[in-house]
Amino acid sequence: MNYNWNWGVLFEEPYLEWLISGVQWTFAVALAAWVIALVVGVTVGVGRTLPSRPIALICTVYVELFRNVPLLVQMFLWYFVVPEIVPEDVGRWMKRDMPNPEYVTAVVALGLYTASRVAEQVRAGVQSVGSGLTSAAYANGLSVAQTYRYVLLPIAFRLIVPPLTSEFLTIFKNSSLALTIGLLELTAQSQQIAEYTFQGFEAFTAATVIYVCIALLATVAAQAIEKHTRIPGYVGGA
Repeated sequence: MNYNWNWGVLFEEPYLEWLISGVQWTFAVALAAWVIALVVGVTVGVGRTLPSRPIALICTVYVELFRNVPLLVQMFLWYFVVPEIVPEDVGRWMKRDMPNPEYVTAVVALGLYTASRVAEQVRAGVQSVGSGLTSAAYANGLSVAQTYRYVLLPIAFRLIVPPLTSEFLTIFKNSSLALTIGLLELTAQSQQIAEYTFQGFEAFTAATVIYVCIALLATVAAQAIEKHTRIPGYVGGA
């Protein structure tokens, strides 16, 4: 059976606007969540490598908890459960008065989940730096904070650019789960177009092409950053 493609439907009102709106919400969720993921992930990742056992334990518990619970479950917990277990006034504000609760929930859930994965990348990057550099830093009188600031982190961040690129791409794909709590991002808008027009192939093909374009742009940018920050003598170095 031959399928009659009708690409023109995607350029009709209001479906084109729906796609554009979906792309905007996808970027808004992914980029805001990425900021949270970097800030929290770097903090937790560094914490896991500190000499302080209590801090390392707390950071490890965070990583294991957020990394091993499916993102969809976490999104439901943040959206449906958290407002019911916080103080009543706070829960009422979260459910009724908080601006864009679906967006805020998606950003927080996706950001904290991705942070657990970023933390592992940071931990691996710090631990991959030779112990001789750390010993040399301490021998020259640097404190723990100075050793991390001037020796470990500058090298570690340059080493983990490739895996961070993968996480950055993943956060765009994972943003599609926000449709389950009512956020009309790209996948949700494509589904809505399919329901209104019965042109599901066209709608989801358009979404696929957009996701691929986003991934290609991010990959090209990441490759440029990786080339600029590459350390000769390490894996991938010139």
